Amino acid sequence: MNVARVKGTRDLLPAESRRFAAAEDAARRIFGAYGYGEIRTPTLESTELFARSVGEATDIVHKEMYTFTDRGGRSLTLRPENTAGVVRAVVENRLDQAPMPLRLWYAGPQFRYERPQKGRFREFRQIGAELFGAPGPAADAEVLVMLFEFLEALGFRDLSVSLNAVPAGAGREAFSEALRTFAGARADRLGEDDRRRLAENPHRLFDSKDPGTAAILENAPRAIDYLDPESRAHHAAVMEILRANGIPFVEDPRLVRGLDYYTKTVFEVTSSRLGAQDAILGGGRYDGLVSDLGGPPLAAVGFAIGEDRLVDVMPLEAAPAPGRVRVIPLAPEQEGYALAVARRLRTGAPVECDLSGRGVKKGLAAAADLGFDEAAIVGPDEAREGTVTIKNLKTREQKTVALPETGR
Repeated sequence: MNVARVKGTRDLLPAESRRFAAAEDAARRIFGAYGYGEIRTPTLESTELFARSVGEATDIVHKEMYTFTDRGGRSLTLRPENTAGVVRAVVENRLDQAPMPLRLWYAGPQFRYERPQKGRFREFRQIGAELFGAPGPAADAEVLVMLFEFLEALGFRDLSVSLNAVPAGAGREAFSEALRTFAGARADRLGEDDRRRLAENPHRLFDSKDPGTAAILENAPRAIDYLDPESRAHHAAVMEILRANGIPFVEDPRLVRGLDYYTKTVFEVTSSRLGAQDAILGGGRYDGLVSDLGGPPLAAVGFAIGEDRLVDVMPLEAAPAPGRVRVIPLAPEQEGYALAVARRLRTGAPVECDLSGRGVKKGLAAAADLGFDEAAIVGPDEAREGTVTIKNLKTREQKTVALPETGR
């Protein structure tokens, strides 16, 4: 019986893993330069966390979460997104009492039961960042400026921000009622899922994949028309700061995002490299989520990047590290010495032992085919004299040198 991987998951083999590592290394370097510290939260969380934060009526909670009851009778969920877990960690570890602003970033797997397609998996990876304790529009702009620097480091040059603002409080209720009235008059043209969305939370109609629903919503009420004066001024200031920093954007009145916790700013960053599904990432402001999960009132803004889709289209090539060396013993009797040679030579560049027992001729050919730069040949003479013969696989030149005294 052959055991295959679970549908919607995949194996990341070394060549592809290098691309993921390159993206995460860029995130670690650039986000760190902006003052963001890395946080790692559990893959398993209480189901209640996502029901309270993401929203009971969202597609994520309604039909996409991997939820089960453990042996202790607790309802647990494999995290479908990471913002809620980060906020839970901030509250539980009392980071909300630390000096503000607090900047955190993460990278890791998430899980959603949805139809697998190109760039979308049931186990997928996200890179994200959250900025707490900064209520002003400059915070929204900072995360977008940082995002552009990160994406440009990965080789992207065709980027734009789709930007909108969604109301909170009474404005949100008024927008919901207007949307419910508008869509309710056209409910006979909606599919079953969209009629459910209409009844539970009409904002979720904007998540619909049904082209007919999208056509209906072209003339629907706009979220931005229900902003209070403070939120409207905040939105205008965000756009002004983005212009000042040379960040291209377009206003998209239909952009709402698929999570209930967003308030004021919502955004997506798009790239033409992705074709019809051109959104690389999304995010926004969620000033009420910390208090909703038991913390104090604390402003917050953040984003999440679909790393699988990002890596699939990023222009940056993650080439193998230069200067790679393969140590090749002439015979099995020299394999012990070959391991010692490899250990001494590991002072930066990768050094690998050929333990195939195939000898020097085939070993050299294999090393060249695999892109190694040099081969370190060891035979009985080298083992007896404490030396190693270094062969440049590009120029074919070789020389025998004394084995270094120390290595890693």
